[in-house]
Amino acid sequence: MTRFASTVWGRLAAAAALAAALGLAVAPADAATPRKPAAAAAKKAAAAIAAKRAAAEAARKQEAAFRAFVAGLWPLAEARGVKRATFDAAFAGVSFDPQIVAHTTTQAEFVQPIWVYLANSVSAARVAHGRAKIDDLRPWLAKAEKTYGVDPAVLMGVWGMESEFGAFTGGDSVIRALASLAFVHYQGDYFRDELIAALAILEEGDVAPSDMKGSWAGAMGQTQFMPSSFLAFAVDFEGHGRRDIWASAPDAIGSTANFLAKRGWIAGAPWGFEVRLPEGFKLTAADSARFVPFSAFAARAVARADGGALPKNGEAELLIPAGLKGPIFLVTANFRTIKTYNNSTAYALGVALLGDAVMGGDGLKTAWPVRNKPLAERDVRELQRELDRRGYDVGDIDGRVGDRLQAAVRDYQESIGAPPDGYPTLALLRRLRRRG
Repeated sequence: MTRFASTVWGRLAAAAALAAALGLAVAPADAATPRKPAAAAAKKAAAAIAAKRAAAEAARKQEAAFRAFVAGLWPLAEARGVKRATFDAAFAGVSFDPQIVAHTTTQAEFVQPIWVYLANSVSAARVAHGRAKIDDLRPWLAKAEKTYGVDPAVLMGVWGMESEFGAFTGGDSVIRALASLAFVHYQGDYFRDELIAALAILEEGDVAPSDMKGSWAGAMGQTQFMPSSFLAFAVDFEGHGRRDIWASAPDAIGSTANFLAKRGWIAGAPWGFEVRLPEGFKLTAADSARFVPFSAFAARAVARADGGALPKNGEAELLIPAGLKGPIFLVTANFRTIKTYNNSTAYALGVALLGDAVMGGDGLKTAWPVRNKPLAERDVRELQRELDRRGYDVGDIDGRVGDRLQAAVRDYQESIGAPPDGYPTLALLRRLRRRG
């Protein structure tokens, strides 16, 4: 040991002795590093443990509340004719699923152009998939048309849009999904009522609880029927003793045809077709708001885009989904019937165009105006507020372009002498801004 080291150790020893006399604690020389990081880590670990315990307790209370909610459903189920054994079997092992509820808060952050939606809906791969199914299903499509009067092309379109021609029907337990949504009272009593309907289906024996699979929102099988729709429209089209929209393509086709027929499908009438407007066509808001005879459009020189003749009988209205520079259609009441499956113009057009393509159609003759930038959701909301402030009925201020907003846009366009195509644009929004 050097003299310097000896001196240092001597001084430390003296300091330690003094500290001891004063009742103080002195850290040894090899522990000179501060203890604060270790203390902070311990505090953080303790907080994590506490949070984990709190979360576990909250989950326990939530599950207890969920079980109480399920127990409270029994009188409603019993009133629908559900037996206790069916009720208990349906909920065996069923717990609250927060991931199901999380889906309800997932919203698109932009307004998708219709041409993007349709490019996905009527993709080459999907059309090829549908065409590959046709040969095996022609007898069932013919039977559905004879029984219900519904166009086979539209049946193929719905089937393709809803479940990729039966390839994907959803993997969530319908009972768990509906019970979770009903428990949080999402959309009021709607999902509770659908849950009771699902129990009624199980009581009737068409499907076992383990096989009752669907989407996170409870839409089931190849038709994506909600339980209430299943009870109202599902049919045993194949004749095998039960309504099987999960595994039977014939049952899915027949059930879809029954749905559309009971919702007002007009046998023998088309859904519609693409048209061309003549130069100088005097468009009015009424052209897209009420049905008139095809002959009235023929008299105004409206022509089919494919060169065919307009029907001699029946009525139609104009559908202008992307302005006068995009594809324009004449649609019949059958188009509105398709929308009863899903109340969206884009969806119904997807069904119609997909079905036509699967059946060998050539596709649209007019290109979509893909260079036109659609309004962002915030802009749509602003447009809705501006029109609402002026007394136009736009429905909810939700940032979505639906039928009511398009009707309001048409009425406003007509009032200012602009062609009333109902297509919301940035130029239109800017005009409303300037006018205050």
